[in-house]
Amino acid sequence: MGVVTGEELLAYSFPRGHPMNADRLREFFSGLQASGLKEAPGYVHVAPCMADEEMLETFHTERHVNFVKKASEAGSGYLDYGDTPAFKGVFEAASYVVGSTAKVLEMVAKGEVDHGFNPMGGLHHARRDASAGFCVFNDVGVAIELALRRWKLSPVLYVDMDAHHGDGVFYSYERSPEVYIADIHEDGRFLYPGTGFEHEVGKGAAEGTKLNLPLKPGSTDVDFEKALQEAMGLAERARPQLVILQAGGDCLEGDPLTHLALTPASHRLATRKLVQLSHERCNGRMIVLGGGGYRPSAVAGAWLNVLQVLMH
Repeated sequence: MGVVTGEELLAYSFPRGHPMNADRLREFFSGLQASGLKEAPGYVHVAPCMADEEMLETFHTERHVNFVKKASEAGSGYLDYGDTPAFKGVFEAASYVVGSTAKVLEMVAKGEVDHGFNPMGGLHHARRDASAGFCVFNDVGVAIELALRRWKLSPVLYVDMDAHHGDGVFYSYERSPEVYIADIHEDGRFLYPGTGFEHEVGKGAAEGTKLNLPLKPGSTDVDFEKALQEAMGLAERARPQLVILQAGGDCLEGDPLTHLALTPASHRLATRKLVQLSHERCNGRMIVLGGGGYRPSAVAGAWLNVLQVLMH
């Protein structure tokens, strides 16, 4: 089990009281240290790794990469329409997120570890040509491109349990039959980005390879389990060569930005189901990305639950 930890990930922290800040990871790192998991057999520390521009451009346009680089040097303004502020060094910070996800993917693809976890990963809103929703670059998109092209792992199964719909991933691969997506999220009528409806099931040759499972505000673990059962039906049909789980913690009860009422039991359940699938279908090849979540103690607890399942 490869787990990315290190100071470099803490740099992905927006200023001036922004909800996406380093407190989330600090809480997780502290909990991880106290949990004893780092001393458990099979735990592998992975140092953060920075993506180069060539890697970023496997998913993003050159124009977008250059735009972020210039904004990072200036250290002011916004990278989108107001959710994602620029700060000095944001280009490097975001590149570390992408590179770290790519690193655990490489380790999984080479068989060095069964599973990999990047707690700062899962920046699923960024589009190929734009930042959005706290997400500068889309490490999920880069990982999918690398899995398909460099590592020849097709199809890829992407399951997203973040409260926000993973629009940057979903619409980038809406027409790709090589990418199966099951996205369980709060109904877009009540939450950013306002997308991800049940009738969207993929287009063209990819019709039937995508699944949106919106939950009403106030939904609980019982509602999530029902949605997950449907998601696992798609997952079984996919026969994936790689499983990616975006384990966002903003679906937990009490998150300041969302309206769901899940507990870490949902994270344990989703992880357990997908770990089992990965061992049945693709020699355990699975990576997990932390995603959102803005109540640090709750998010850290959920991610530790995820790791416990992955380790055992």
